[in-house]
Amino acid sequence: MSKVLIIFNARLVDSHLDSPGSIVIANNKIHSIFLGGCTDSKSAAMFAGATLDELNLLEKPEFIDAHGLTLMPSFVDMHVHFRYPGQTQKEDLDSGLHAAVAGGFGTVVLMPNTTPVVSSNEMAQNIIEEAEQKKLARVFQTVSITKDFAGEDTTELDNLNAAKIPVITEDGHDVESAAVMLDAMQKAGKQNVIVSCHCEDISLAKAARPFRERALGFMKKYGIPADKYNVAITNVPSSVDFEIDGNLTAANRLLALAEDTATERNIEIAKIAGCHVHIAHCSTAVSIDAVRRAKAQILAGTAPAGFDVSVEVTPHHLSLSGVEAPFLRALVNPPLRSEHDRRALIKAIKDGTVDVISTDHAPHTAEDKAAGSPGFTGLETAFAVCNTVLVQKERLPLSKLSELMSDKPAQLLNLQTGRLVIGYSADFTLVNPDERWTVDAEQFFSKGKSTPQNGADLIGRVHATYFRGEKVFELQ
Repeated sequence: MSKVLIIFNARLVDSHLDSPGSIVIANNKIHSIFLGGCTDSKSAAMFAGATLDELNLLEKPEFIDAHGLTLMPSFVDMHVHFRYPGQTQKEDLDSGLHAAVAGGFGTVVLMPNTTPVVSSNEMAQNIIEEAEQKKLARVFQTVSITKDFAGEDTTELDNLNAAKIPVITEDGHDVESAAVMLDAMQKAGKQNVIVSCHCEDISLAKAARPFRERALGFMKKYGIPADKYNVAITNVPSSVDFEIDGNLTAANRLLALAEDTATERNIEIAKIAGCHVHIAHCSTAVSIDAVRRAKAQILAGTAPAGFDVSVEVTPHHLSLSGVEAPFLRALVNPPLRSEHDRRALIKAIKDGTVDVISTDHAPHTAEDKAAGSPGFTGLETAFAVCNTVLVQKERLPLSKLSELMSDKPAQLLNLQTGRLVIGYSADFTLVNPDERWTVDAEQFFSKGKSTPQNGADLIGRVHATYFRGEKVFELQ
């Protein structure tokens, strides 16, 4: 038997619970939960007495005083880029997993847009096994919908193992051919595999590209790095600022239309295919409303057999608007949207439309980011951003945030984690939801240091993370 841990003097919070309490960990799982105040090890031993007798311990249990911190199930991220293999200058398994546990995550789902593209079950399994050896967090590696992202060949989907590879995706772009997407979704539906969709009409995305490139051209000419959008650059003519922001605005309008049309398309194809479609990084009011209507059909019993839909939103789309300075120039795909769109996402969280919050953690080198590569580093700030916006400002209960970041994604992945439930894996994080701190990206474990939250004052901090009962991170 592994060492027994008794964590006491904690606030226990999950999607169904918010109470002072203690928790007993044995054999890497949650063995017992005791509700009620308990501020010293002697009282904790009394609470756990019968449990300890039952375990027939050969050595004394380890008592851990949580000092009033909040113990939550560790977070589950369904959308992460570790850039492994092939782009280790941006991130690798080691840096990515250390960033994950520093952010309170115990499970991450990795995207396949690597070098080469993860297009085979064998390649995915090799990455999963390599990550498992690090014993930091649980890893699922997705497989691309089409071989090498070429948009045509779906034969690798013929023999998926949903327990090992529960999600497939073409993340980074969409599948251009509706016929190919239908074929892939039909295969996924038969095997109970989720199809995660980066909803973006490719022709509209191509139409938007010249506008973004024109803006980046002006920025390069005048020495304005694309990763310094919140820093004032002097000696730039107002006409240049107008050109930059005007072109980015034109690009973002087309990209909003690209997202909205593709979201509708992918939902309708999934209905015909009878599969579970997961709408990744939903960012517009129109797209979230399309998901809401599809969910209403399911609830009413009028949706086709086998069809299901879930949707994720990101911390950056919940917290930032990008139609004007400074965050218009914060490049990410999908772009930061209007305040109307941001409020629509928060409304969708409140009415239950949104299933999960995922980071879309997308690290880049400083050079690539300065040149305009889209994407933010997000694992190490996700809890604080969401706690600040949803719990502190919107007054949602912390249990709701636990549902979005732990319980619901764990359910989608068929995991026995994400809740404080006896028999579940002992994956949890200790946080202070009221602690104020200032983000310093240079201190990140991630190799990617670019985030629009750099320098921001946030509320809520991760202090420790446990994976299968072992401490894998502690705030220094």
